[in-house]
Amino acid sequence: MDNTQHTSSYYAASANPSPERAPLVGAADTDVCIIGAGFTGISAGLFLAEQGFKVTVLEAARVGWGASGRNGGQIVNSYSRDIDVIERTTSPEHAALLGEMAFEGARIIRQRVAQYNIQCDLQDGGIFAALTDKQLGHLEQQQRLWERYGNDQLTLLDQSAIAQRVGSSRYVGGLLDMHGGHIHPLNLVLGEAAALESLGGIIHEQSAVTRVESGERPVVHTAEGQVTARFVIVAGNAYLGNLIPQLAAKSMPCGTQVVTTEVLDDELAHSLLPHNDCVEDCNYLLDYYRLTADNRLIYGGGVSYGARDPANIEALIRPNMLKTFPQLKNIKIDYAWTGNFLLTLSRLPQVGRLGDNIYYSQGCSGHGVTYTHLAGKILAEALRGQAERFDAFASLPHYPFPGGRLLRVPFTAMGAWYYQMRDKFGF
Repeated sequence: MDNTQHTSSYYAASANPSPERAPLVGAADTDVCIIGAGFTGISAGLFLAEQGFKVTVLEAARVGWGASGRNGGQIVNSYSRDIDVIERTTSPEHAALLGEMAFEGARIIRQRVAQYNIQCDLQDGGIFAALTDKQLGHLEQQQRLWERYGNDQLTLLDQSAIAQRVGSSRYVGGLLDMHGGHIHPLNLVLGEAAALESLGGIIHEQSAVTRVESGERPVVHTAEGQVTARFVIVAGNAYLGNLIPQLAAKSMPCGTQVVTTEVLDDELAHSLLPHNDCVEDCNYLLDYYRLTADNRLIYGGGVSYGARDPANIEALIRPNMLKTFPQLKNIKIDYAWTGNFLLTLSRLPQVGRLGDNIYYSQGCSGHGVTYTHLAGKILAEALRGQAERFDAFASLPHYPFPGGRLLRVPFTAMGAWYYQMRDKFGF
């Protein structure tokens, strides 16, 4: 298998045309060198290029090759741990700033799509679906919390109301967020990359970084070249490997699995999601799904700790899909793939600086589509000397996994099993 080309996903099969970028060869000089051409890196690069910075992006494979081009495509607001957890974790001043930013990533996505005319099937409307009365109670609390921080596009759904938006009998209610929604994620990042290049940014694909040499002007090395920069942004997330050991020690790559059905007829597709919302349930190990622009159902879920690829993705996901939509029992799966996201122990993102001029953002913990767009903006602000919002994220504590790298997978899997049992038995 060629691990430098896109995985065999629905997104890769339906991607907009995009050029192959030449690898880095020889020496180059730039203002900012960014490691990773996913949402974080491309978002940061685009904000910086708009401010007149010379930007060079180094990507080990293709633009959007990792999580940014493989995820469920859902625009989900806030963070993997919500604002109430953040309020208990950091200072009131920083918590207030992080709360104000909780819905900004979704606004940035919509601004980018409009400003640069990115064709990525943007649709408004996302639902958090409750399988138990306890989960519905949590959604009521979430609505009050989010409204306190300015999200005025929320509607609590009872069992009758959610049945009108989701063609499944599993749910007792839900929370509709019209500030949420969904996109074709690979086409979004490809469009943003083209926008960056239109402003003079340079992207080198097939240019895996081998080491970063710190100093007054850091040097980023690849197999065939090097880039000297004023600043470096590390945006590799789950695919960074051990390039920066101090970052790898406080995070763990995890895999999630996604399938896509064959094209559904209009009547069947409409019966599943009449308003074309995206949906995620409220379980700890949650399921998520939505329709594509060509009437397929994308359905994802499950976590493999340590990012091991399961032997049969369809066998893992199809039973859950049929539990939600038994009417799909005779429908064929056309695409199945896995992708990695980066988990932190706190499930909050890790943002910071190594020395004076190497910045990083990582650890979206499965909540990355909106956060990464915000991260790009706050990284760009910090490089311009406006670090207040960057510092709010940097104030969040970073914890190493118990037992170090050797034991992080079994310990985390044990914790996930506990929460899975809580979901199963409703306690």
